[in-house]
Amino acid sequence: MSRCMMYQYCMAAICMASVSAFLVAPSHPRAAVQTIGRRPFASPINIECRKKKVSSSSMSSSSSSVSETASVIVPSDWKDQILQKLSKVIDPDLNNDIVSLGFIKNLNCDPESGDVSFDVELPTPACPIKEQFQTECKELVQSLQWTSDNVQVTMTAPPPASSTGDIQGMARVNSVIAVSSCKGGVGKSTTAVNLAYALSQLDDNVKVGIFDADIYGPSLPTMVTPDDDAVRFVGRQIQPLQRDNVKLMSFGYVNDGSAVMRGPMVSQLLDQFLSLTYWDQIDYLILDMPPGTGDIQLTLSQRLNIDAAVIVTTPQELSFADVVRGIDMFDSVNVPCVAVVENMAYFDNDHDHDNNSNNNKEQQQEREQKLSDLQNAFVSKLNEEQVDTSTTTEKSIDDIANELITLVRDSPLLQSSSSSSSSSRVNIFGPGHKQRLSNQYGIEHTYSVPLASNIASQGDSGTPYILQYPETDTSKCYVDLAKSVAREVGKIKYEQSHGVGGGAGRLSVVYDEDEHLLRILDGIRSTQQEDENEDGTNKEEEKDASTTTTTTTTKEIGENKGSILTPAELRRECKCAACVEELTGKQILIKTSIPEDVRPLQMEPCGNYALSVDWSDGHRSLYPYRQIRSLIEEKESGNGDVVDSKKKKEEEEVAV
Repeated sequence: MSRCMMYQYCMAAICMASVSAFLVAPSHPRAAVQTIGRRPFASPINIECRKKKVSSSSMSSSSSSVSETASVIVPSDWKDQILQKLSKVIDPDLNNDIVSLGFIKNLNCDPESGDVSFDVELPTPACPIKEQFQTECKELVQSLQWTSDNVQVTMTAPPPASSTGDIQGMARVNSVIAVSSCKGGVGKSTTAVNLAYALSQLDDNVKVGIFDADIYGPSLPTMVTPDDDAVRFVGRQIQPLQRDNVKLMSFGYVNDGSAVMRGPMVSQLLDQFLSLTYWDQIDYLILDMPPGTGDIQLTLSQRLNIDAAVIVTTPQELSFADVVRGIDMFDSVNVPCVAVVENMAYFDNDHDHDNNSNNNKEQQQEREQKLSDLQNAFVSKLNEEQVDTSTTTEKSIDDIANELITLVRDSPLLQSSSSSSSSSRVNIFGPGHKQRLSNQYGIEHTYSVPLASNIASQGDSGTPYILQYPETDTSKCYVDLAKSVAREVGKIKYEQSHGVGGGAGRLSVVYDEDEHLLRILDGIRSTQQEDENEDGTNKEEEKDASTTTTTTTTKEIGENKGSILTPAELRRECKCAACVEELTGKQILIKTSIPEDVRPLQMEPCGNYALSVDWSDGHRSLYPYRQIRSLIEEKESGNGDVVDSKKKKEEEEVAV
């Protein structure tokens, strides 16, 4: 018999055995299980049935997974869909969506899995709302049906592009922020140091440095003790010292003696000092300016191309005059003032304003300990007097002493004294001029720092206040200042890199001589300026055209005519001290005394926030851009100030 026939015979025998097993009666004890030797096994039919069940379930799961994989079909216009979703994220500082602003970089999508990755390149690395941007972008992209949950959003910033000219040591410094005051002793260096450390706390990747530019009286060596005070060199350049990842440099670190020299020598020394300091890569360099508005300050402003300035002052009226001088000085060199810090604004009697929650807990524990000692004294006195409480009350001496302590703790006199000491705020140097600065110059970022002993003591100890007391209200004020400065610098950087002439917050105002109207364009250049640029106007002429508003005609303006105000309407809204009473806000200017034919002789921006206008009636006005926008909104909504000259004059004569 051949092997093939033997194999067929065996298979037939197995099939016969299987059929015979199937025909066994169900009641037979061997029907369910057949035995070969000592090992029971399930019948072949049952085995086949279980195999079919497993096979069907695995087939269903595999088919579902295949269908899921097949359902992820990335459309051909995936890029447009993602950008359309991301265009819903609005930058509150630049008033535009992040797609139009060009923030989206390196957009990629995996066609098989639907994974998406892209970068959001913000103008400044310490943007305080970048986490909010990251969350919004991720949620919007994940809302698309074809994208997976794996959406990678990386927040980045442009690499440092130095604008400091040929100064070798500052080639990789991205932004220079000047902290200035027009007189000494107002806390300028204290503000500069705490601002620098507040900026470094906004993001772990932000690199900050402080340069003490005061050669005659350097303050940085006293205020900040470096981790290592050894002076080292990188090639022929001086390596800055460091404290808590903030780079430090001052004339006092390299020279213990006093600088006895004349002004020109100081300017040359500063120039050499800046060139010989190896800052490497710095995102924000805080420049602690010497007090005043003289030659050294102007030289530094022009030599370093400072991006923004923070003015430090005190609440006195004399200091307000110094603030005005400081703003005028920086405006003369095209440096915008982004914030004003009113130092020593008030004295807060809440434990000298510097005790955090831990100190309050310690004081509470100390108070409770004193009350416990008083209770023990009550018990001792009652026992000493041998007071018998059994005949008058069922309470023990301890219970009576406890009730006495409760009366002391709940005493109105004790409560009033504690509350009065914790809520007393005294304006020692007057109410200040924050609102005045906001109204006249449009500087919205104004901060009041209290007069506190710990701020002064930390300045003398070598440890910045914000490092020693990070949870106090004053430290939070410094952090808010840092956030505002970072956002303003981001706006300025965006305007510089994208060539926005008017600025995101600045208005372009043009006087139409033919129609005797003021035309206002919001944050963009006029058509005339764009045409001149295309015809080959050089950058200096373009810069002059974007910073000084000139007279033009209707033909030159083109199609983009913007919003409209009459010169008389704007002149009547002047809020200077000659037109509005400062303390009460009462209108001094009689609006009907302004003729309709008044016209602007010259208009130019004052910083980034206000417009200066010289009028034909000999008056000079300063209008914050915020005020001009409000006037436009009121007029376009139909609530504008339409002056009936005769009626208005009669009403004002009656009022007088």
